Amino acid sequence: MDEDERYRRAKEKVEELKSFYIHLLVYVAVNIGLFLINIVTSPHGLWFYWPLIGWGIGLLIHGFTVFGSQRIFGEEWEEKKIEELMGRDKSKRTESR
Repeated sequence: MDEDERYRRAKEKVEELKSFYIHLLVYVAVNIGLFLINIVTSPHGLWFYWPLIGWGIGLLIHGFTVFGSQRIFGEEWEEKKIEELMGRDKSKRTESR
């Protein structure tokens, strides 16, 4: 992999991280606001946690795509899987002879 490709990938990763952190910041700020609105306007009927949960699921998925997917389905995993499958194919060919 040449230097330009490495730079491009690093820049894409930085953009993904930046996007996630902005999403997290907006999530926290908006949900604090919703909590305060709920407590001030109707303290006996709490509803603020519904958007907190729903949006939280979306935030978790976003976080998984930024941080977790590389560990599970990253290039290293792809290479291992390709080698594993190629090894199986070779063993099947030798067994069938």
